[in-house]
Amino acid sequence: MIESSCRHRLILFAGFLNTSSAHARLLRAVRLLGLIAAKPAVMSSRTKRMKKTSWGARERAGMSFLIVVAFFAVFGLIILTEVLMIDDRGRAGSIIVRHGSNGGRFGESVPDYDDVKDDYLDDTGIFVRETKYGGAAVKNILKNQKDSAEPRNPPVVPWGQMLPSKIEQTLPGFPADMKPTDGSWEIVNGTRYKFFVFSAFYDRRDGKLVRVIGATKTRGPEKVWCRFWYQTGVNSTKYRSASVMARVKIIRENWNLKYSACFILCPIRGPYPEVPHAVSVVSKIRAAPGNVLMLRNTDNALYLLEFLELNNLLGVSHFTFYNHTIGPKASCVLQHYVNGDVPQHIVPYEDATSPARTANSSSSSGASVVDATDAPYHMPTKYNEDNTAQLKPKITVNILPWNLRMRSQKEIRTEGLFASLNDCLYRSMYRYSHVALIDLDEFIIPHHNDTLIDLITWLSKRINNRNTGAYSFQNAFFYLQFADDELMYNGPGTQINLRAALTTQRKTRRRSKLHPQKQRSKYICKPEAVIEAGNHFVWEFCPGRGSLNVPADAAILHHYRVCEFGGDDCIKTPSVVDRTAHRYSKRLLDRVGTVYNYLKDTCSLPDIPRAPTKPPPTRRKELKIRIPLKPEVEKKVTDADKTHPNGQSDGSPEPVTAPVEVILKTR
Repeated sequence: MIESSCRHRLILFAGFLNTSSAHARLLRAVRLLGLIAAKPAVMSSRTKRMKKTSWGARERAGMSFLIVVAFFAVFGLIILTEVLMIDDRGRAGSIIVRHGSNGGRFGESVPDYDDVKDDYLDDTGIFVRETKYGGAAVKNILKNQKDSAEPRNPPVVPWGQMLPSKIEQTLPGFPADMKPTDGSWEIVNGTRYKFFVFSAFYDRRDGKLVRVIGATKTRGPEKVWCRFWYQTGVNSTKYRSASVMARVKIIRENWNLKYSACFILCPIRGPYPEVPHAVSVVSKIRAAPGNVLMLRNTDNALYLLEFLELNNLLGVSHFTFYNHTIGPKASCVLQHYVNGDVPQHIVPYEDATSPARTANSSSSSGASVVDATDAPYHMPTKYNEDNTAQLKPKITVNILPWNLRMRSQKEIRTEGLFASLNDCLYRSMYRYSHVALIDLDEFIIPHHNDTLIDLITWLSKRINNRNTGAYSFQNAFFYLQFADDELMYNGPGTQINLRAALTTQRKTRRRSKLHPQKQRSKYICKPEAVIEAGNHFVWEFCPGRGSLNVPADAAILHHYRVCEFGGDDCIKTPSVVDRTAHRYSKRLLDRVGTVYNYLKDTCSLPDIPRAPTKPPPTRRKELKIRIPLKPEVEKKVTDADKTHPNGQSDGSPEPVTAPVEVILKTR
């Protein structure tokens, strides 16, 4: 029964399956639909992931594209701005007339020297003849500038145009209440925007030009005039003037800020072609000058005398100069050395303002003192027993012109310096035992020896220098911005002015850290041992020869110059006082003074300036502490003093005591 029932159930189930085929087909269809429905669900999630990934890639690509487009847009905007500013600067320089063209070159990006080289020319350069503009245009300028509160547009006047002498006489004279300054910011009165001037230099390259350094508006600077001041006599306080239309040239690297450093270019033309004593920059020619700048003339013949005579004291007997640019006074001095027309006997030098000379040159009736430096040099007839006249070694000088037609620092380095170095090397070979290749602002000073020959001999006894072909000396910067030596004011009264005028005697503070060898160093070489000379070291020796680095305690190179990177930050570096050059003071002063007196009238040398007065001592700050004392204490003391020995009082009124204070000073 059980089996049958089970079989029956099976049969029923089988029968159900057989009899319900439609239902089975329906179930299979439903399952199939479920599978079909499940597949789209799976594909949809994959598609979403793929689409999400592709969208992220596209978004990153789009962002990269936008960044690239933004970069090129900004770059193009910068280029467009620069082009527009150059055009504006070109239009701002419309007052410049060059070779008959009205095009300005105010903002051209060309080298500084090449930019103004043609400006020195008088006949073929930028200057326009007065016959074209004449005095009428100048008079119109003066008329418009006279008592004008509102800015006007005066007729175009070329820079370099001198005022006629008749108009010059009507201008304000030299401001008697102002002293010429050098190295301080002075204001230019009457300008709409800030305009300051700092210093003035005489630039003699291919012409005569005064270059004033200042600061003013970067775009469209205002027009200014230069007024030259000429002394009417030696040490005179009266001046005659000459005025010229100036040109403002903006110095590069101003970051397009509102104000920039600038040059004020003032060409020197007739009626006074000589170098002026001072210059004033004015915006209105009729206005009184608000600044007077001392003109620094690089034609320093006195420094050339110092270079020649000090090196001669150090043992140098011959000099070879390569003349690129030199002033007339220095050229006159050198020519006398070339011709041998210098005194060979040395006499003690005394300043004209020294106490001894003042006493000797003043009469008992109180007559005025005669300037003794104007007296001609008299050759001593014999050697005095007190050694007041000495025979100094003869100096020979050779001057070679150096007119290389290549642009310095553009086509060749530093006017072809290395050609001159090697020319000097081979020119001196087999004629002189040693050659020192140095600049005019450099001196090799030994510490333990008197001359350089003694130094080399002293080194040869301590070091085997049989294979030495050159002696290298470390460089020490004696920055000219350092304060003058205090001993300069305490020297002998008969030579204080000349001593203050010599650089090696006045500047004794140097940078503590010396440059390493082959950096700024200079050398003395044996010509036969060198094949190729360099500026700071020898590039190639003969086989078996080399260079000896001289210890710093034996000798160093004294380099007198301004801060090498501009500004005055160099004086903040650690420094020491080095008075090694003072060992030659007496002999150097006598030699330079003797030659100076001999050539003063012949070469029109300027008077030796008076030594600056000693600066006042720095006042020490004192802290005052007031401690009041009680009146009772003073009263007790008074009563005790006025009591009689017998203990009775004298009956006089007691004095009223005021409070007393004790002041303690601490530094």
